[in-house]
Amino acid sequence: MITESMKERFAREVAKYPPDQKQSAVMACLAIVQLEVGHVSQDSEKEVADYLGMPPIAVHEVTTFYNMYNQQAIGRYKLNVCTNLPCQLRDGETALAHLCSRLAIEEGGTTPDGMFTVQKSECLGACADAPVLLVNDRQMVSFMTNQRLDELLDTLSAQAK
Repeated sequence: MITESMKERFAREVAKYPPDQKQSAVMACLAIVQLEVGHVSQDSEKEVADYLGMPPIAVHEVTTFYNMYNQQAIGRYKLNVCTNLPCQLRDGETALAHLCSRLAIEEGGTTPDGMFTVQKSECLGACADAPVLLVNDRQMVSFMTNQRLDELLDTLSAQAK
């Protein structure tokens, strides 16, 4: 599962820390796995743990604590919609419901074509811009009305072609 090129990237991350603290690179190593494979499986968690010399459960705890790590295959575009209280008060739940309705999936689900996964998210730190969502853990979009959500889906669909 973990290739030699991934191990080379791991080594560059581990080199940033003192030799007795190489476990500090766990998040970077998990991010590399996810970037290359698309998600972090339990098998890859074990390989990262072996590489870093730490218990597999410690790696699993990191993977399950942060919602940026996908523990199973997801769609090409992961849409994390903030539904914490400030965003709920400014239509965060409405945005989530609209996306799920438009894509005909439930929260946490992936469209049958593998294009979109829609998930609830913890606070994204942009309460004043609600409703907000994060695309592929990288790009935040704000003030997402139903019309803007539809435009986002159309744009992402067109980019995938």
